[in-house]
Amino acid sequence: MAKRSPLEDPATAAHAWARYRRLMRLMFLVTVMVVALAMLLVYRENGTASVHLFIATALGLGLTMLLLSALMGLVFLSSGTGHDEAVADPLEDSDERKR
Repeated sequence: MAKRSPLEDPATAAHAWARYRRLMRLMFLVTVMVVALAMLLVYRENGTASVHLFIATALGLGLTMLLLSALMGLVFLSSGTGHDEAVADPLEDSDERKR
């Protein structure tokens, strides 16, 4: 039988999701600063390049950073709340028998 996850408690879940949203707001600000710096560097190196270069660079870098921060935030949420320990490993018994 699976153990209860701490995220099933509404108070714990509310605290964990609030921390996740705070992390995402911080990472959004960091992403905006990094994209602005990248746009400055691209402009310095290429001068008056096509506007498509700037759009592709901004979208590629921005969306990649936001996706990575969202996924890492979910890892921190899962690990920090103890949700990972609630997962039942069906192979746990077979590992002990081999020893």
